[in-house]
Amino acid sequence: MTTAQQPENKIQQTRTVAELVDYIQALTTEIQELYCLDEIPWVVGYSGGKDSTATLQLIWNAIAALPVEKRKKTIHVITTDTLVENPVVSVWVRKSLERMRVTAKEQKMPIEPHLLQPEIKETFWVSLIGKGYPTPRGKFRWCTDRLKIHPSNRFIRDVVRVNGEVILVLGTRKAESVKRAISMEKHQAGSLKDRLISDSSSPTSLLYHSASLPNSLIYSPIEDWRTDEVWIYLNQWQNPWEYSNKDLFTMYRGATADNECPLVVDTSTASCGDSRFGCWVCTIVSKDKSMEAMIQNDEEKEWMQPLLDIRNELDNRDDREKRDFRRIWGEVQLFERHVDGEASIEPIHGPYTKYWREHWLKRLLEAQTKTRQTAPVNMRDITLITLEEMSEIRRIWLEERHEFDDSLPRIYQEVTGEEFQDPRPGADYSLLGRDEWIVLEEICEGDAMHLELMAKLLDTERQYRKKTRRVGIYETLEKCFNTSSRSPEDAIKNARLKRELSEAVSQGDVAKVKQMTLGDVAAINEVDEAESESDQQVTWASMKFKKENSEE
Repeated sequence: MTTAQQPENKIQQTRTVAELVDYIQALTTEIQELYCLDEIPWVVGYSGGKDSTATLQLIWNAIAALPVEKRKKTIHVITTDTLVENPVVSVWVRKSLERMRVTAKEQKMPIEPHLLQPEIKETFWVSLIGKGYPTPRGKFRWCTDRLKIHPSNRFIRDVVRVNGEVILVLGTRKAESVKRAISMEKHQAGSLKDRLISDSSSPTSLLYHSASLPNSLIYSPIEDWRTDEVWIYLNQWQNPWEYSNKDLFTMYRGATADNECPLVVDTSTASCGDSRFGCWVCTIVSKDKSMEAMIQNDEEKEWMQPLLDIRNELDNRDDREKRDFRRIWGEVQLFERHVDGEASIEPIHGPYTKYWREHWLKRLLEAQTKTRQTAPVNMRDITLITLEEMSEIRRIWLEERHEFDDSLPRIYQEVTGEEFQDPRPGADYSLLGRDEWIVLEEICEGDAMHLELMAKLLDTERQYRKKTRRVGIYETLEKCFNTSSRSPEDAIKNARLKRELSEAVSQGDVAKVKQMTLGDVAAINEVDEAESESDQQVTWASMKFKKENSEE
């Protein structure tokens, strides 16, 4: 096999245009021989960006040069739509896939495009608005796995399940990131020739193992390309599925702050290829520079300003006042926080509160309504949150959060002026609703924890009422008391006592353990004596309101 020779240092290789042309010819031969070698199917990752476009174009042109009878092996092209992609890029990719599907059929190419999406229960808005997940951060980057990795991995595992193996063709480049370069070096498995003789010690590796997917080998044909080489290839070689690379170049230029894509003549010259498109809600980065540049450089893209406003509002580094003082499972968890050189033990805040989850839904629907009115004609059908996502959010609020006031349809109608049509069968049937919630609020007189507890108890009973066997109801009711029967101050105080007791046990401080445990017994005995004097049975209610009654 003729393998494209690569120098030992592949991170910043310099090539003239003539050398790049020769190198592309060698890559074409390499791709053809690798394709014809076996029956292992290929999966090409395509995002619509410059690197994945160049990679797919290389693959397409190489296979198109083969006789039709040799194009037997399916090449799957997969794109993951996170449902929160930059709208301009999202439309670009969808149209590209559609054009790819038509052209592949016309040219008798074994290419099958697939548009993948995360499961409804894992989408960004279901996680943030439904479950209350705080916006992603470096130490809590919950979005990448759910929105990007899981959908593609499910597809790849399905291919492996049917065929035993798969070759993933990716547009990753070592010049893009030091971390990517290290990862690619770590998982290398040797060149194709070395793999055939079971010798993985070759430094000129062609394929490398996937770190997370069994029976998956990764092939990165442009791993040693520079950014300017990618653009030279895209601008000088015609797109084989008849989609404009010039428009792609223009889109990148519009996403660069200075609105320039200079002709790169050496490595010291900056390139607009550094612009990155991703999720418009991303709070991992400090700013969405690409969307800001699009709005700044093109009046026709000013309609995206409401999206940028929401993204900037979400990007609040200290949002603890918007979140519950308990973790998502209802437990108070403490951590040691250092402020101005002083340590303090504070609770780890959990999901967004009911008020803020409803606030984000309202803001999102307002932005969707406005963009549908101001966007260009081809973007007027933009959907920021799908009907299925809102249905799942409504289900979570009703069944898991026990918020039976059912506020989602009301918010939807207030913002859009339309009635919410829930696709979930039986979603509109409930014994408890807004009227009962208002009555409960009046009874609880502003006590948020009392309201939460009563709502949980009532709704738990409702959920179990139609079951033939009410197995588990007492455990569920007990959990309601454990998570919602204390005020925030008492719950945090109790968590601190448990922490101190745990530390005392781990340190072997017997005296402190006795003091703390005996103190609890004494407190319980005081309650028992008081209740026995009044000949009343000790219940949670009597213990809860004993203090208030004594003050009266």
